[in-house]
Amino acid sequence: MLNEILGRRVLIVLGKGGVGKSTLSAALARLATLSGSRALIMECDARAPLAATFGVKPSFVPTIVAHELALMTLDGRAALEEYLHLVVPGRMLLKAVFASRLYQFFVQAAPGLRELMMLGKVFYDAGRTDPKVPPGNVIIVDAPASGQAMSLLKMPTAARSTFGDSVVGKEARNISQMLRDRRNCAIIQVTTADSLSISETIEMHAQLTEIHLTPAAVLFNRMPPSEFDAADISALTTRRGPHLRKKDLEHLAELAKSELNRAAEARKAIAKIRTETGGPVVEIAEHSGLSGIELIDTLASDLARHRDQELPARAAHRR
Repeated sequence: MLNEILGRRVLIVLGKGGVGKSTLSAALARLATLSGSRALIMECDARAPLAATFGVKPSFVPTIVAHELALMTLDGRAALEEYLHLVVPGRMLLKAVFASRLYQFFVQAAPGLRELMMLGKVFYDAGRTDPKVPPGNVIIVDAPASGQAMSLLKMPTAARSTFGDSVVGKEARNISQMLRDRRNCAIIQVTTADSLSISETIEMHAQLTEIHLTPAAVLFNRMPPSEFDAADISALTTRRGPHLRKKDLEHLAELAKSELNRAAEARKAIAKIRTETGGPVVEIAEHSGLSGIELIDTLASDLARHRDQELPARAAHRR
């Protein structure tokens, strides 16, 4: 499943704020580069957390941040102006358009158009062919938080209905077709075990399915480790030794029980997502104490193991 997803041209990563969406977007990009592709991350957050993580300034122009990996901040206004550069002839005329008060008012009054142009930038870069760039490149869109992301993904359909066969309407139709082309585009949801994230993931999955944008997978992030069970905890409380106080053992047992309960709740949450969505769920281990690029690289390695485990399973299934 991960192999199939990574074979697509555009991956759009969605999730509630705080679930690790940006970090996993970067991990997917890193995995793509490990698989021999070039990757471009487009982050939609104006605060540009990934730019800060990689130690670069936020920029609409892609910046190389690692081997075969580039990063850019996807800005609606900049995307609109880039688009106008393509369709408006003459530099002086374009300069006059940008300087006009009418244009400034238009940009402020039409946020939906900026959203459309953000997706238009993805569509343009996904379809662009560059003789210097080998095939197999992947674009990972670190989308806005869930509510904003739904507005972003619904915009092409709305614009298509509003603008009909005009230039904007045709652009909206092309973008809509790109989003629904499962050979080239995949939507990936990210969640954690907390109840709000689970309910939002299931609700958003249903909304996306309703508009024919069914997610390809859910990444269940920060899965608690399950390295012991109730029998291990029971054995811990009965241990004896000169340096083992009963009070300390009981305290450790309580901590272990808490972790065991957390893992059990996470497994219930995964089962619920699978039942409600009918789609694949990939468990991503929790890595306490890691952050930044170290966490991104660790998560990329985890995803690579998941990918490699799928190959023998698929081969066995075919036999």
